[in-house]
Amino acid sequence: MVLPVEPEFEQALNELTQSLQPFLAANPQYQKALDIVQVPERVLQFRVVWEDDKGVPQVNRGFRVQYNSALGPYKGGLRLHPSVNLSILKFLGFEQIFKNALTGLSMGGGKGGSDFDPKGKSDSEIRRFCTAFMSELFRHIGQDTDVPAGDIGTGAREIGFLFGAYKKLKNEFVGMLTGKSLDWGGSFIRPEATGYGLIYFVEHMIAKSCPEFSLNLPSTVVAISGSGNVSQYTALKVIELGATVKSLSDSKGSLIAPEGFTKADILSIGHLKLKGGSLESWVAQQSGSRFTYHAGKRPWTLLPVIHHALPGATQNEVSGEEAKALIAAGVRIVAEGSNMGCTEEAIKVFEDARKAGKGVWYAPGKASNCGGVAVSGLEMAQNSQRLAWTTEEVDSKLKNIMTEAYAQCLNAGSKWSGETLTDGVLPSLLAGANVAGFIKVANAMREQGDWW
Repeated sequence: MVLPVEPEFEQALNELTQSLQPFLAANPQYQKALDIVQVPERVLQFRVVWEDDKGVPQVNRGFRVQYNSALGPYKGGLRLHPSVNLSILKFLGFEQIFKNALTGLSMGGGKGGSDFDPKGKSDSEIRRFCTAFMSELFRHIGQDTDVPAGDIGTGAREIGFLFGAYKKLKNEFVGMLTGKSLDWGGSFIRPEATGYGLIYFVEHMIAKSCPEFSLNLPSTVVAISGSGNVSQYTALKVIELGATVKSLSDSKGSLIAPEGFTKADILSIGHLKLKGGSLESWVAQQSGSRFTYHAGKRPWTLLPVIHHALPGATQNEVSGEEAKALIAAGVRIVAEGSNMGCTEEAIKVFEDARKAGKGVWYAPGKASNCGGVAVSGLEMAQNSQRLAWTTEEVDSKLKNIMTEAYAQCLNAGSKWSGETLTDGVLPSLLAGANVAGFIKVANAMREQGDWW
């Protein structure tokens, strides 16, 4: 059979396959599990026809990839963005399987969305799109079957419209979406979870590899890309701890703050982003010369010194050349807040530097950004109990989940990277995340009769 060209998915599959080689060499029976897990259990594609404000019908493509349910109901976001296609959703859903496994919660992997672009649309147009989208999707999801969540383009507003449409269609109020508002089933810490969880994971990396660049020190320079939900709360947590955030970005360019962003800056940017504004328009409103805007550029080559780099925008946002620039700038930790934020070339640069004992340590998104889906899982648990936990309870559980995820990656990376670790060489968290997640899913699949 001739398979379609799916570059993003093929990249994700290749990364996993390469990481698993030492494990598969010692456990060749698991090759069959790899052959089977890479094929989704179910792929849904459907037409979404909605009415714009002029009364004209518009059409978009809707998708849901229900990838693997060995560990629990399918779980993963709904992305609304013009770039959405089946390759991107398969890559995201595939990554989601192993990310969810690392949380220790009962969640399978899935992903969905549409090539609809919420930018520039009125609230009424977005509501009509969400109603049309859910009029097909509702047949395939449910609190014990498939529990979607937000993603790029799908925020609290869209989740509300989608939930309301489902409630009318099914005549039931259940936790079949996460990312809901606090007043009707949402969880504390959910908006902050991916960013906060990323920092909790990074703190363990720093403690082991470079405590001299602690996030409690103002002299520690952190570069962050993106300016959406993940990047905002990553920045706010770094600032709260005491380190200096010097960059943010969006699809139009990068904003550099040589003296560092303040909490007020991040909150102001977040307010503007909710209205669909850009960093370019935000910096034009600021007085003084605290900021420098670079149109069409990503932040990785724009700062002379970077201790920790945290990509938080989208996939493949750090190239091989940018990875080399980061190493030249003195980077010690690279941890993805976005999914597959680094290209294969960039990952090779970071991993080669790690193996050479240069102290550079890379964490893939399936490990370092699993805090978002972890708190989604905690939201599901609260919905099932008809309870709401406090901020402190959820934050404590999130910290414990990130600590356990880090420990799993560190242990599996030490055992199954295929490397002989000498003094000064750190274990591969890339191999660790992939192997630890894969073993857990593969074992569950075997026990359920999916392979033998």
